[in-house]
Amino acid sequence: MSAAKIVTAAELAQVRDAFAAQGKKLVFTNGCFDLLHVGHVRYLQAARALGDALAVAVNGDASVRALKGPTRPVNPENDRAEVLAALGCVDYVVLFPGMRMTPLYETVRPQIYAKGGDYTPDTLDKEERAAIDAAGSEIHIIPLVPGRSTTNILAAAACKS
Repeated sequence: MSAAKIVTAAELAQVRDAFAAQGKKLVFTNGCFDLLHVGHVRYLQAARALGDALAVAVNGDASVRALKGPTRPVNPENDRAEVLAALGCVDYVVLFPGMRMTPLYETVRPQIYAKGGDYTPDTLDKEERAAIDAAGSEIHIIPLVPGRSTTNILAAAACKS
């Protein structure tokens, strides 16, 4: 079942168009989701509650390395996509290879964009923000779960070894 949730950008754009025709809203978020933890789960549940379906764009392995360093990702992109797709609150998963999700966003044009509380609308990447604005998407910032991050988990594990 979860593999059926992993879609291409073109398929996700078709979903968005069908939703729009029915007056439904597609929520979109993106991230690395390297080691899934309770902060991710609570964030994704909150994002899903904003609309009728949740699509999660997952950074490819090369972009995770560029963003997080040479020891990351811990889990490869296909594994991360499959784990996310197994969550009940996630309706669709799409991988994107680049550093920025701008081309994907321009293709999908979701009605709602959710981002974690480590961002504000003003601190979003300017190119990504322009694509979000051009699509007419609502932006929702979801508060982080204090102390719950992959970086913190890996640091704590390193201290124990």
